[in-house]
Amino acid sequence: MARSGTFARLLGWNRHPHHDREWRLHESRRRRDLLATPAYAVLPTYRDRHIESAIPAEEVTKIALRLRYLIEEAVPCELEAEEISRPHSRVITPKVVAAAKEAGSQQYRACVVFCLLIAKRWFMHQAQVELWDADLHAVRAVACEVIAKSIIESEEDMGYLLHAILLKRYAIIIDGESTLPVNVIEKAVDLHALSVIGSSGYQKCISYLWKGWLVQDEDDPSSFVDYQDRDSTSFVVHLDPDRMRAPMYQNAAQLLISLIYLALYTGAINTINRDGDLDVVEGLLYIFTLGFICDEVTKVWKAGMQIIGFWNAFNFVLYSLLIVSLALRFVAFSHPWDGTGERQYFNSLSYNFLAFSAPLFWARLLLYLDSFRFFGAMLVVVKVMMRESVIFFALLLFMIVGFLQAFIGMDYADDLVGDDIVFVIQAMLNAIMQSPDFTGFEKFSPPFGIILYYVFTFIIMIILLNILIALYNSAYEDIYENADDEFLGLFAQKTMQFVRAPDENVFIAPFNLIEIFLLIIPFEWWLPKKTYERLNDIVMAVIYSPLLVCAAFFEVSNAKDIRSNRLRGEEDEDTTEEWEQMADQIDFEAEGWTKKVADCKSNVEEEPAVVEVRKLGEEVAKLKEMIHGLEKVLMAKSEQT
Repeated sequence: MARSGTFARLLGWNRHPHHDREWRLHESRRRRDLLATPAYAVLPTYRDRHIESAIPAEEVTKIALRLRYLIEEAVPCELEAEEISRPHSRVITPKVVAAAKEAGSQQYRACVVFCLLIAKRWFMHQAQVELWDADLHAVRAVACEVIAKSIIESEEDMGYLLHAILLKRYAIIIDGESTLPVNVIEKAVDLHALSVIGSSGYQKCISYLWKGWLVQDEDDPSSFVDYQDRDSTSFVVHLDPDRMRAPMYQNAAQLLISLIYLALYTGAINTINRDGDLDVVEGLLYIFTLGFICDEVTKVWKAGMQIIGFWNAFNFVLYSLLIVSLALRFVAFSHPWDGTGERQYFNSLSYNFLAFSAPLFWARLLLYLDSFRFFGAMLVVVKVMMRESVIFFALLLFMIVGFLQAFIGMDYADDLVGDDIVFVIQAMLNAIMQSPDFTGFEKFSPPFGIILYYVFTFIIMIILLNILIALYNSAYEDIYENADDEFLGLFAQKTMQFVRAPDENVFIAPFNLIEIFLLIIPFEWWLPKKTYERLNDIVMAVIYSPLLVCAAFFEVSNAKDIRSNRLRGEEDEDTTEEWEQMADQIDFEAEGWTKKVADCKSNVEEEPAVVEVRKLGEEVAKLKEMIHGLEKVLMAKSEQT
């Protein structure tokens, strides 16, 4: 079980770190015949290599195959996705959901939701390889999500839901081998299963993980345990460096460090040193940058190139500009201050690169603001737009290369010099930016030059740019029609980035430099495990002491609310709303209000036509009984006569 820690126990902790853990990639990344991991997948799990499936992988695979057969029979033909996902669907009925629960029997029912996600992945893969039935398989994949969501929301035992259904790790058999065990929380994020992610039980689990109420067991990192001291009102109990593993506190620390990083940049760019010397502010700026670079390199080294995404590329550009700026500063140092101007020139060039990176510094803050709904939904839209832009830039590349080659050929045909290449490239870029300049092309290999430039401008401004606008509009509508679930999916992904790849010791950049140069290099290779871990705890306690104090105040306040909720028999995270304050002072049934409401409410579970047909069937049945009774009476009279 996870232990509660205090500063008083720093010198006596007995931890059991798992130094033999290693990064492992998701099975879909290492098997060519499986569906590739989507671009929005998060970090691969950092777990012990000997973790086994909570249920034998053979049984999990059999359950997944049963569920696949069930869904194939329940969805035998192409249907609209709305017919599958709408409430009280005529396709995914309560009987289908009940049958899905029985696929694992009572013994293995905990892995049914996981198996439904496996079936969804199979259908998604089948939709890619069997394009003639892509719509059918896509609808079946939706059916997997709908059933999984229904099972999650119908589970009343919250402890069983969190620890057995959502957080236990399961594996399947592929090519005769067991895959790496993962849990439902991770699998849903990898598959972008928004229906599952948007379910109440899933979000409750994510909330517990985000707050650190569910933590990984130190003795068994494959399982999660409850944070036992969340209801403790003792301030000292919550002053535990291990609480920095909670995603909420890590995100807060990263945001605070990013603000300091931005403040250092602002100070450096607004206090230019004409002599080229580095001051304290600039020194701290580059130290922070070194820490961030080490963090990025460590992620790629542990996880591989698959981890590289939009923000990794964004940070790479920012850090590259800062490295160039620092390199130019060193070049300036190599020249003496003798009035020749070389030192001043390189120093000015260094500041130009530094100033050029200002938009990137401010945009970088969005990386840590995506836990807020407004910024989160906006970032999802931007990511989808960037992905859709690939089509536009692919077409644009072919157009540019083709027309550029034509213009260069005309230039060489005219004067065999080719000195108009810069002019042609600039004119083509102006056309892409919707500011074409036709001046000069009338004398450019007449009449071919001007005609070709007109054609290029038409293709770029009328066709390709309108295609890009249409793609952006489609991406915007698709995201904002489902903005809530998209944000919940992004928030779940962000939470799993902290939970899926936890370090034994949390050193957030640039504090990772302290870990690398002051702990790992001088001490880890010779210091005993327990002593080394105790040293790490002390260092983290000192580094994060201001944040830990704030976190302790916050957790003590939460602990009081938790105790109050438990006294009322409510859930730990429950909050009393306005309409609940006097709910216990009114009895609807005693007042007769329950019966009145039942008489006036409509039946939304069934179609009106179905209700009327059922009534008609009942009346026909009564009429048949009457006719049958009348027939008996007539027959009896005829026998008497």
